[in-house]
Amino acid sequence: MKKLLVSIGIVWTCVSVKAQVLPDSIVMVVAEKQIPLSEFIYIAEKNGEVDLSDKKSVKNYVELFKNFKLKVAEAESLGYDKTSAFKDELEGYRAQLYNSYLSDKEAEEEAVREVYNRGDSIVELTHILFRLPERTVSKDTVAVYQEAMKAYERLRAGEDIAAVGKELVERDKEHIVCEYVRCLRPMESLKVFENAVYTLPVGTISTPVRTSLGFHLIQVHSRKPDPGRLRVAHILVAFPKDSASADSSVTLSKAKAIYKLLQEGSGFEDLARKYSDEAASAKNGGLLPWFKAGDMVLPFEEAAFALKTPGDVSGLVKTRFGYHIIKLIDKKGRPAFAEEQERLTRRMAQGERNFELYKVFDERMKKEYGYVFYPDAYAELQALCDDYFPTDKIFYEKARELNKTLVHLNGFDFPQSEFAYYIQRCPFSTKTYAGDFMREVYDLFIRDVVTTAERKNLLTKHPEIPHLMQEYRDGILLFEISNRVIWNKPAAEQKALEEKWIADLNKKFPVTVNWKLLKKLRDKKE
Repeated sequence: MKKLLVSIGIVWTCVSVKAQVLPDSIVMVVAEKQIPLSEFIYIAEKNGEVDLSDKKSVKNYVELFKNFKLKVAEAESLGYDKTSAFKDELEGYRAQLYNSYLSDKEAEEEAVREVYNRGDSIVELTHILFRLPERTVSKDTVAVYQEAMKAYERLRAGEDIAAVGKELVERDKEHIVCEYVRCLRPMESLKVFENAVYTLPVGTISTPVRTSLGFHLIQVHSRKPDPGRLRVAHILVAFPKDSASADSSVTLSKAKAIYKLLQEGSGFEDLARKYSDEAASAKNGGLLPWFKAGDMVLPFEEAAFALKTPGDVSGLVKTRFGYHIIKLIDKKGRPAFAEEQERLTRRMAQGERNFELYKVFDERMKKEYGYVFYPDAYAELQALCDDYFPTDKIFYEKARELNKTLVHLNGFDFPQSEFAYYIQRCPFSTKTYAGDFMREVYDLFIRDVVTTAERKNLLTKHPEIPHLMQEYRDGILLFEISNRVIWNKPAAEQKALEEKWIADLNKKFPVTVNWKLLKKLRDKKE
């Protein structure tokens, strides 16, 4: 009798649900959960094969959609939506989705491509660095700048940069550095330094270029096409560590003997395993990792890049390590943009270049939210940077008394004091010069304001977001439940299991379809 009452109760529930009069905003009720028409249409239009003006197409789609929601309902009944793994994955998607609306992917790709294109050439240069203190205000830069200018005038008059640099370093090695760089590529130096290098004509001496390290005088010696990447094997006959002369006749004789064996037909890999003094590569037949120009000592590199065809072998190549015999294994050009894009984007996003990466989006947001800048108010803060670093306590004590409007944004006026407080709370800049530090934090302040405003308006501006979230949520649950019930079973059994499962779910969960609404929708689409 109890089972009969339960069965009657279930039948009554199903009938009562089917008898519901649903509003025109609800297309279906599955397991007592209302499905809005907007979600139904959104997924139908994404499907691409559903014709909402055709009765048969709509009927077939309703069946598929209902079965999909029944499976989701089953997953929910088993608590799959309560697990920490599910919540973490859904939250991760939410963050990724929201961030995709808070960026301009085309502009970001263009910014990354600009950096990538610079890498078509490698730059040879020498620079002299006049160091600045770790935290610098304007008055600290004057003497250092004057010192750099004196050296600049000497170079402009024709003196050699290496000779001048050596002289200056010998006089003050604590504050002056002279460095020769054989191969510089994008993203291997500070942004300001790189920008100067890649715009400076060959042979020209730059005026002092200020970076977070200090003032640089730069001379570009050459700009050459990137020769690509090589993989080689080598046999090294090393100079004795205690040898007074790198021209050890014993070392040379041994190298010549090995080279003769190679010419007589001995295998390169076998000779490397037996005779090479570079243990790490010897056990692999002399094989070295892929390398690019600038990774190896110059004589080795020149000999390796001179080899044309895989299998070619060099003569004896002398470096400071000893004598090498080099065999070309493979060669290829620099990686394509598609291979480098993700790595470059990640690096730009994490450092000072993020302003280049997000510039277009930042400017668009400023325009949308009515950005107005008041330069006189900013100049008062800038004047404080002449004497105090922005994170200094005395800077804040003076700046918090300033209450002129610094910027108007999103309908609000932000006074100087509010920005001063932001500097104390979010001092996220690697700049060491006070004015640069404040400017970078100011740009972050503006980005924070517009991004916060944009996040609040996302659902209004992009009504598809809730549907994307719902689709992803249900997709996770569908995968988990289908994998447990169907997909982990033998393929031959899956069709029958699917049919039985759907039949059981239709009995277990009540379903109501708003056919009246679907007819209206179909008539409207015709």
